[in-house]
Amino acid sequence: MKGWLMILLTTQLAVGRVDLWDMPPLSYSDTPATDALATIAGKLERGEMKLEGGTALEKLAFVLRELKVPESSQILVFSKTSKQIGKITPRNPRSLYFSENTYVGYVPGGEIEVIAQDPVLGPVFYLIDLTDETGFEVMRDTSDCLSCHGTTRTENVPGLLIRSVFPDESGHTLLHLGTTTVTHSTPIEERWGGYFVTGESALPHLGNRVYTDEDSTMPMDQAFGDLSAVIDTRKYLRGTSDVVALVVIEHQCKMHNLMTAASMRYRRAYFLSRVIDPESNPDEGQAGRIADRMSESIVDELLFKDEADLGDGLEGDASFQRHFESAYPRSKSGDSLADFKLYRRIFKNRCSYMVYSEAFRAMPPRVRRAVLERLRSALSGDEEEIAPHLGNSEKERIREILEDTLPEWQE
Repeated sequence: MKGWLMILLTTQLAVGRVDLWDMPPLSYSDTPATDALATIAGKLERGEMKLEGGTALEKLAFVLRELKVPESSQILVFSKTSKQIGKITPRNPRSLYFSENTYVGYVPGGEIEVIAQDPVLGPVFYLIDLTDETGFEVMRDTSDCLSCHGTTRTENVPGLLIRSVFPDESGHTLLHLGTTTVTHSTPIEERWGGYFVTGESALPHLGNRVYTDEDSTMPMDQAFGDLSAVIDTRKYLRGTSDVVALVVIEHQCKMHNLMTAASMRYRRAYFLSRVIDPESNPDEGQAGRIADRMSESIVDELLFKDEADLGDGLEGDASFQRHFESAYPRSKSGDSLADFKLYRRIFKNRCSYMVYSEAFRAMPPRVRRAVLERLRSALSGDEEEIAPHLGNSEKERIREILEDTLPEWQE
């Protein structure tokens, strides 16, 4: 008995030094990626696709176009909170762009960063070196990026995070003043520290300013129509850092993390159950319990539970809103999960457009089934406990949208 106990303890200690995502059957770092950027890189290497653009901005536009990421989603962050901290300052911020499947970052004078959703691995991290002789070298990162993008802030899986910090005049974070990991539940008054914000917010926030130990850290009303008076906008694809894009990406990152965590934890539990007892049905044991438990968190986030009040609203870049709304399907009656409200809340219909994402489709069938079953229950007319913040008319609209636009809804 002591021998078996020692083997078990030794195994547990060894496993403790390995991240969840690098354990079987996940083997994140060792498994080749098949995401959109990996496909593009392969085509470029084989000569099946030609790189377009001579300047860094032209190459950035090429990457965004091929990954189907809109330029109008541009956000600018000037805090030194990424891998390229040496190049980021309030005069030279890092630009961010996103779709529901991909995130792209670029610092003038630096590299392009990409996080692409892989159907098996979840988010995969890349750096595109623009100084290579070929002008374009795609390198996957399985180490440095995950020191920040694989922690409790990202559900302990490879993931995304948006932080609000107090940057000084050089962009360094004054950590003793505090930081906040931002989701759609974070009050506006605690958001956007270290970010430029264009457009208007009815509520004060922490963006568009630098701090010292002597400054007040109280949120303020800070509005920019564009940033031409603050930075050299010629170094960027646009002169904006849109407030509506900010609230959308803050919701989206948490959604991605929850779906990745559910997928990875379920797959790991299923694997272990089969190792211990090859005749078992893991869905009736720990794996199934993980699927059911994670479905609760996912559905809460899908339905914008505890969403922070936007007050009298936001006014942002109309081009981002037009592109965003046009990217998602509409029901027979003309409603969409992408319809903005921007008064008190982000969307008119509070069920996330992330149900159309690759991350949602890639969840293991048992996990996705648990999510859909709970979502159907939450939207039923007689259910009041799961989503008490939704009225019956809104639930009915959401059900009609899902019935008309989401094939998985009929599973």
